[in-house]
Amino acid sequence: MNATRRALLSVSDRTGLVEFARGLAALGFEIVSTGGTAKHLSQDGIAVTSVSDVTSFPEVFGGRVKTLHPKVFGGILFDRSSSRDAREAEENAVLPIDVVAVNLYPFEETVASGAASFAEVIEKIDVGGPSLLRAAAKNHAHVAVLCDPADYAEILSELRAAGTTSEATRRRLAAKAFRRTAAYDAAIGRWFSRQAEAGDFVERLTLTFTLTSTLRYGENPHQRGALYVDPTAPEAALARARVLQGKELSYNNYLDADAALFGARTLGPGGLTIIKHRIPSGAAVSPRMAEAFANAWESDPVAGFGGVVAYAGSLDAEAAIAMTAKSAAPCESDSQSSWNVRHSTVRIGRSNHACAAASWLARAAAAASWSTVANC
Repeated sequence: MNATRRALLSVSDRTGLVEFARGLAALGFEIVSTGGTAKHLSQDGIAVTSVSDVTSFPEVFGGRVKTLHPKVFGGILFDRSSSRDAREAEENAVLPIDVVAVNLYPFEETVASGAASFAEVIEKIDVGGPSLLRAAAKNHAHVAVLCDPADYAEILSELRAAGTTSEATRRRLAAKAFRRTAAYDAAIGRWFSRQAEAGDFVERLTLTFTLTSTLRYGENPHQRGALYVDPTAPEAALARARVLQGKELSYNNYLDADAALFGARTLGPGGLTIIKHRIPSGAAVSPRMAEAFANAWESDPVAGFGGVVAYAGSLDAEAAIAMTAKSAAPCESDSQSSWNVRHSTVRIGRSNHACAAASWLARAAAAASWSTVANC
């Protein structure tokens, strides 16, 4: 059996790719790659073996078929500890592949953009990539699988220090790869069901979310919390809102923001709600945010302090001054379109108007259990 170690690299996200490939090559790995990935590496002076040279079969159908070949999957899947597998690999000229680094076509991002046609989205459904990840993850006893560029440095560090990767690392990366392919297929299934008008209650409902941030604490100060977002969430979702000012939001801030935003959007254009601990303390409608806020505040001038305000419209200097006056935060303005709130506890976020379920808040209830709360 050929003793040369091989790494198969086939990625759409090329973050850190050149450095990773160069590090593997320095450790004696032969780099095997496909299409655009191989070209990218070659341009940076890295020696690459084309998958077509391994399979003796060209990439065909516009790149739809590249790696789906026994010499690729056999090289990943055969059991190195089995004399039968080793014999069959040698008889069929199947060479081992020891590292597989693959990330998938950006299907979720394409859907979330809202700009792609049906045919364009279909072309972003990766077939070979998930298959490679699953094969390498299944055979993690012998193969290191990477689906995230964030793991490249750790693998290189282990290889440099020990000449191999630990079983614990390979198992952890395998679990990560299976989570990734499961989430990817779930996103495709949900999108396809909508296109096929499969109905409100399909026989299987699979929800997947991606960790975007860990929060300062959970529902209570002694708990941990995190925000998970649907990768296909539209820009209108609260989970996509941009924080323009202030410290990061807490678990309870997100719950209140969810309720406030839902209330404001339910009221329609010019709708404003004030929420504290998921309980409305005021609501009003006006084309002027300052007026809507003043009216809503009068509903309960005590309960609204420290709450979350949501408005289905534009925030201007007049409204900013009105709100910061209630929180004792000074505000300065150079013009109607340029203002700055000078207070660390005043947080400002921006979101579009249409609401869609897009995130989960998770809090650690105890060391071994988690509870989740749906957030829109």
